[in-house]
Amino acid sequence: MGIVKCHQSISLDGYSAGPDQSLENPLGVDGEGLHEWAFELDSWRREHGMDGGVTNASSAVVEETTANVGAGVMGRNMFGGGRGPWAAAPSWEGWWGANPPFHVPVFVLTHHGRAPLEMEGGTTFHFVTDGLVPAVARAREAAGDRDVVIHGGADTVRQTLRAGLLDEIWIHVAPRILGCGERLLDDVGGARFELIRAVDAPGVTHMKYRVLR
Repeated sequence: MGIVKCHQSISLDGYSAGPDQSLENPLGVDGEGLHEWAFELDSWRREHGMDGGVTNASSAVVEETTANVGAGVMGRNMFGGGRGPWAAAPSWEGWWGANPPFHVPVFVLTHHGRAPLEMEGGTTFHFVTDGLVPAVARAREAAGDRDVVIHGGADTVRQTLRAGLLDEIWIHVAPRILGCGERLLDDVGGARFELIRAVDAPGVTHMKYRVLR
């Protein structure tokens, strides 16, 4: 059986998103800057259907985080489309266009049911209304022997940690101070980690941790 893993970019002061998150600015003020290190990478661009890009120490990290993935889990805010019930004929299909970069089943945590949304490239979004633990169980079943990725956002990562379901986490620390916003690791008191590897790369430091039980 595979593991449950995630990877998240944060600021030096621990925020994974800036203040004032909205449909127009889903990562909040200055939040997108936490991911600038990835946008020019060849490995990141391939995952998003783009050509070109550069190779540096981050390339292998991105390849590792996306290897052996059989399913994913994300929160409603990460999928987007606003809060509350879906429209009678929902048109929101996520931030990623017709061919999202996941290429596997993705289970979306929501309080409001919706029929599965089948996209190009093998991604199908399944909307789970009975909580994180059932969502992870469904993702594990769909993944089989492969890994489950907790895509985010921060609250979904925290729920997974508190439930004792997360095995590994890559934290990508960008050299920025946001000052406020949403912290990745608030309210996870008692969680313990073992550093597996640290990688210094242009514009970011990657740290891979095993979550200790």
